[in-house]
Amino acid sequence: MKYGVIGEHLKHSFSKEIHERIGGYGYDVCEVEPDKVESLLKAAEFSGINVTIPYKEKVIPYLYSVSDRAMAIGAVNTVVNKDGRLYGYNTDYMGLKSLIERNKIDLRGKKAVILGNGGTAKTGYFVLSDMGAKEIVRVGRSKDGADVTYEELMLYHSDAEFILNTTPVGMYPKNEGKIINVKDFPNLKGLIDVVYNPIRTNLTLEAAELGIPSESGLYMLVSQAVYASEIFTGQKYGSDLCDKVFKEILKKKENIVLIGMPSSGKTTVGKYLSKVMEREFIDTDEEIIKKIGMDIPSYFAKYGEDSFRQVECDVISDVSKSNGKIISTGGGCILRHENVVNLKQNGRIYFLNRSIDLLTPTSSRPLASDRAAIKRRFEERYEIYKLSADCEIEANGTVEQVGSLIREEFYK
Repeated sequence: MKYGVIGEHLKHSFSKEIHERIGGYGYDVCEVEPDKVESLLKAAEFSGINVTIPYKEKVIPYLYSVSDRAMAIGAVNTVVNKDGRLYGYNTDYMGLKSLIERNKIDLRGKKAVILGNGGTAKTGYFVLSDMGAKEIVRVGRSKDGADVTYEELMLYHSDAEFILNTTPVGMYPKNEGKIINVKDFPNLKGLIDVVYNPIRTNLTLEAAELGIPSESGLYMLVSQAVYASEIFTGQKYGSDLCDKVFKEILKKKENIVLIGMPSSGKTTVGKYLSKVMEREFIDTDEEIIKKIGMDIPSYFAKYGEDSFRQVECDVISDVSKSNGKIISTGGGCILRHENVVNLKQNGRIYFLNRSIDLLTPTSSRPLASDRAAIKRRFEERYEIYKLSADCEIEANGTVEQVGSLIREEFYK
């Protein structure tokens, strides 16, 4: 390994794609067991590595020199080999600072809460302090390295104005996790979650629904990687590189999700986009059929709508964890808000708004089998589609026209 990242669990990592875009060098993702870290560092058979959970503190004793900032923080995420001697740095600091600034969150005079007490939490403390936070409360499951427990947080600090999550709660593959309820903090003015997979965590999605500036950690990951690459290579990159690489990675990883009425063209448009964009196509109704082992009308007749909706929820939860896909959904998936939340974690949702006069009844859709049923479903769901979507697409044209509108909006 010349360049790479070490950590304990890295199946979720985007670092290889990011670094190879930044510096044009090969970059390896290496899961290392805790008892192997010492030998890896002593062997020093690398030019530069990034360090992630849970080794940002553990590597420090094996380094020849540590930068003043990394030493003050007590966490290292970048190590460079210079003639057999290892030098440690903390580029997470600049990555996190850039992410907060990107969201125009002003911390001056604010009461801030940091969830977690690991290496990233230590970095967060210095960033928030340097950005002018008036009070910083560190929260842990116990008071070992923390100011308060989560129980005490709710009792004494629900007036927090900014929250930083540095825990892995909500990280792939356990995307459903959420360490707090954002609505319990009525004074909140901003929220940042360092988790970057999924692209949007449940925490940031809840904050967004409440109108609170928020973002998950992908931009931080890209930003710190640019600073780390500068240390690896000795090169200085332009100020626009973070934004450029972030947009490229986001668009590669983000799903395109199609919602809308039965017969609005979701499957047809989805297959077209799959072909022209060279992305895998997933039809959630087809995935449901595989799971239940029968057609949907038969399942409806035998087990009822509630049972079907739960199966649909389970399928959407699984499908939503994927990246870079085209996903076509069933017409009623938006009836359960949890489906919308799951689909938004890694996806941009497009409502194919096709005129009711062009919607065709079919026996394969139990709740839209005739013209009267379609009209009822349209009236019941129309506003929910609009509220659920990130973008509304007029879908009365040809497949090519509708697909082009989606592609244009997606890449703008």
